[in-house]
Amino acid sequence: MAGSPRISRSIVEFNSYITTTAAYLAAGTPTNASRLGISESEAATWASHATTWVSLYPKYADKKNSRTTAVIDQLTQVIDQTVSFDQSNHILDRIASSVNATITDFETFNIKSGALKKSTRSKSNTPISEVITVTLLPIGGGVVQVKCYTPTGQRAGIFEEADSVQYVYTVGTTPPQSAEADGLKNGLSTKGSFQLDLGAASGGKYLYIYFRWYDTHYPKLAGPWCALETTLIL
Repeated sequence: MAGSPRISRSIVEFNSYITTTAAYLAAGTPTNASRLGISESEAATWASHATTWVSLYPKYADKKNSRTTAVIDQLTQVIDQTVSFDQSNHILDRIASSVNATITDFETFNIKSGALKKSTRSKSNTPISEVITVTLLPIGGGVVQVKCYTPTGQRAGIFEEADSVQYVYTVGTTPPQSAEADGLKNGLSTKGSFQLDLGAASGGKYLYIYFRWYDTHYPKLAGPWCALETTLIL
């Protein structure tokens, strides 16, 4: 049985897809489009489909007052135009085969086969060498917002050679000597931005925490622990 298409024909699913991918192509310096070998004119055409879509979708979303057959037909036409444009210019195929493509690119554009090939091809027996960079923001109630970056990353996310972030920590007033110290609690997040709930009773104490990039399928290839991070818990 054939897998699901990269570009969904469902109006609701396509709404998320076209708005997310159009913004993604335009993001970055240089842009993600440029990095992936997509020309300015091609990125502009993709963005124009998103612009047309955004002007129509609110009418579809308002089922009671403005969702009509004409609106549905117009949205379907945008989907067909986007699919046709991709097929004519091989946009997603080129992203899948780009030497600069990352797992995030594949996930954003729903390129499952490409992601699998990329992950398989890039996996080796060499441990991750990238050191994680972290920002901690206490937001009250014993909750701390965590954002993880690569040293050159501008947005929080998971490093392409990992599938998660591993962390070990303790709450109190005495910092641990290392990430291997006895008594540390441990956790795992598959997102580069997440909240750590330490409980309201932790307010006024300190969070001492270490992070590293981690691959749940290849634990022995985990990256090095970062330097101790500390923040006052509110």
